[in-house]
Amino acid sequence: MPSATPSPAWDGRRSVIGTGAEATALLGWLTDPESPRLCLVTGAPGTGKTALLDWLARYGPRAGRPRRRTVRALVPLAGQSALGATWTIADRLGVVARSPGDLVHALATGEARRTVLLLTDLHAAAEPEAITRLIADLAGVGRVRLVVEARDGTTAAAVLGAGHRVAVVALDDADADDRPGGPGPERTEESGPERTEESGPERTGTGSPGGPVPDLADPVAVCLADPLLVTTAYVTGSAAAGLPGTLDGPEPSARPGEDAAEDHGGLRVAWMRAGQSLCREQTPSERALVLLSALGDGADPRLRPALAELAAGAPWRLRWARHRGDLTPPWPGPVAVLGAAGGPLEGTLLVGDRTGVVRLLHEADASPAGRLAHTVPGRITALAPAPDGTVLLLDDRGRLHTVRGAAQRAPYLERLTEAVSATLARHPGTALAAIAGSVVVGDRLGSVHAFGLRGLHQAASHSGRVTAVSAVDSATPFVCSGGADGTVRLWTPGRDPLPEPLAERSSPVVSLHAAETPYGPVVAAAWADGVVELHRPEGGPALAFRPGPPVRAVAVTGGGSLLVGTDESLVCLTPRNRTAS
Repeated sequence: MPSATPSPAWDGRRSVIGTGAEATALLGWLTDPESPRLCLVTGAPGTGKTALLDWLARYGPRAGRPRRRTVRALVPLAGQSALGATWTIADRLGVVARSPGDLVHALATGEARRTVLLLTDLHAAAEPEAITRLIADLAGVGRVRLVVEARDGTTAAAVLGAGHRVAVVALDDADADDRPGGPGPERTEESGPERTEESGPERTGTGSPGGPVPDLADPVAVCLADPLLVTTAYVTGSAAAGLPGTLDGPEPSARPGEDAAEDHGGLRVAWMRAGQSLCREQTPSERALVLLSALGDGADPRLRPALAELAAGAPWRLRWARHRGDLTPPWPGPVAVLGAAGGPLEGTLLVGDRTGVVRLLHEADASPAGRLAHTVPGRITALAPAPDGTVLLLDDRGRLHTVRGAAQRAPYLERLTEAVSATLARHPGTALAAIAGSVVVGDRLGSVHAFGLRGLHQAASHSGRVTAVSAVDSATPFVCSGGADGTVRLWTPGRDPLPEPLAERSSPVVSLHAAETPYGPVVAAAWADGVVELHRPEGGPALAFRPGPPVRAVAVTGGGSLLVGTDESLVCLTPRNRTAS
């Protein structure tokens, strides 16, 4: 079993932890690119294990030295379930994960930022064995390093310590008298400057679960309680004997309300559906809104008014929500692409799934309104309703397809569509939008192309693939685009793009839509980290919402409502200070 050894590059500064040997070993492990991805810190109670990890989280370079690029995230595991730990870690790494397997897959296949996870008190977790399995899986993923604290003699320490690729820092009782008490060692001049965003720790918003277990059937109580404690109680059944676990998939198979004793009237299913969002640091009213938006139609009818009252202070008002298993009206299916139609289809939503089926829904309540008659083979990656009732579709090969409406199209629009279709047959597109007399396309190189009756305009807007485009035909028409670089940019064809992005996050943009509303133009954007934002290009604060699961598509209705689509939900929200038409 390899051991952590001091790095020869370490400058020999005195550590504030005991004799400094363990701190030196940890720094050597951290700076050695050939060291194992996992470092286990062991020792008896009172030997300063947690203090050592806390010190490492706060350790920074000396003044004048380059800042560290690797983020260190301190995640307490005491009292946590595997699902709660998964959501906490995923949030720290900027990914969305509904289960431990989802987290490992997201980190193995995505571009997560380089992070050192500092996991304390594994031995005190509510599900130490399940979390130990998660840690072992995470240790096999690149870009992430883990320092895990576990007491000597525990199963978790034995399992992790038996691995072939693990470094071990063992603290013994002989050093205990030299170790500081309290929550962690104080910083000294030798241990570096005040922590910075790059070098300091990112702590969980709620810390370790604490406090009494609330009544899990009381919607107000669970919104006011520690969300990690609520998650642990729902998973382990600490407030309801025999509650099924959710480690491989958070959503129970039973429909909400079918077993009120175990499901708490549908509250547990809603919590598991939106859990990663619910466990973030936020106000009780914001948490109530998220939980309200995740309730299925079979939930106890007393839950909605209670949650709505608590959510009154949130920035959004829920119009309606449809989830997997809903019957009245039925759930429309997984959402891959979204569109809010105008013209002859005013008041109609277009919802496309991964198989290529596009369903029509009434905007007022998401009730069925038929299907789009098209014969596009394969997956649809974008759809663009045109003002004349025509719907343009982009398939997964980047080719354009046209679904004509009831009205006859003007000849010049037919010629324009044919020209764009011929262009994309040679140079596939990655994003699509349409307004009167124009078709807008994004490409994999970061450029946006506006095909119009007066010619072609182009802008190199993004670094990397354009993932979404939208266009607004207002008094001042504009195009907005989102990219794999995480930026949302505005552009008026014929002019240079605005130099500063309208919005930016460290995750790729996955969907974007803009519309002219009675309150002016608005832009909705969704990122791969699960965040949705509504922006006003004319200025003003942005409004944010996180449903919990990965967001697949967003759209804005003509009345100013926001649509958020996921694999199992379609939610319609309205800004609280407005009234949707």
